[in-house]
Amino acid sequence: MPELPEVETVCRGLAKKLVGRRLARVLARRPDLRAPLPMHFAARLEGRKVERIDRRAKYILVRLEGGVVLLAHLGMSGRMVIADGAPPGPHDHVIFVTDDGTEIRFSDHRRFGLMALTTEAAWRKHPLLKDLGPEPLGNGFNAAALSDRLRGKATPIKAALLDQKVVAGLGNIYVCESLYRADVSPRRLAGSCAGVRAERLVSAIRAVLEEAIAAGGSSFSDHVQPTGELGYFQQSWAVYGREGEACPRCAAAGIECRVKRIQQSGRSSFFCSRLQR
Repeated sequence: MPELPEVETVCRGLAKKLVGRRLARVLARRPDLRAPLPMHFAARLEGRKVERIDRRAKYILVRLEGGVVLLAHLGMSGRMVIADGAPPGPHDHVIFVTDDGTEIRFSDHRRFGLMALTTEAAWRKHPLLKDLGPEPLGNGFNAAALSDRLRGKATPIKAALLDQKVVAGLGNIYVCESLYRADVSPRRLAGSCAGVRAERLVSAIRAVLEEAIAAGGSSFSDHVQPTGELGYFQQSWAVYGREGEACPRCAAAGIECRVKRIQQSGRSSFFCSRLQR
């Protein structure tokens, strides 16, 4: 599933093409994705100018004139790409055409994505968004705030950071990479990470996300930028997907150590057992 850096990359790419443009035509080629599209979906969007495109956690918010907000989630395999002139494919489910002829297609072969409509006044209270934790790149995410959310938790820190109520937008890849940089074991109880470890985690999470966004996200599965370009942060993964390979930091110090993988709540965690405690 696309995580925060991938969604942020998509938002920035869409903003370059859509902000200031009017949606001349919206074509819903099927009535549903993961959930049914809102009633009169196309009619409620057509003719409106795109004023801004933002992100909340892993959701795309397209803000249009008149206070209408299109809320989109890419699901497991969704893409928002600028059409290259080829005819729409069978998985191009929603098509947006602007007043200058730009065509943006939402493609999703698994149909786990979704689109909903809300308003500028109500989007923060939307059922999909209202319980989300702080943005990890926002001012509200700091060591004190993270410590408060972790204190007393008996779950592993890996599970806690994946909980969207603790911090919004993180997924398996970036939690693994952040825990590695912060020298925190994915098995450590979350409640024991308040304080100094929380400071290290906040710093590591911010650094990993900022680097990933600069690299266009990670393209190891379905993610592409709106232009069709791949992200390349997967080339910088230190531990994720690298079971059995040398730990980069241990190797740099001349120490023989291999990346390990364990299963936690049905997901793989990759880490260095020597550095991460």
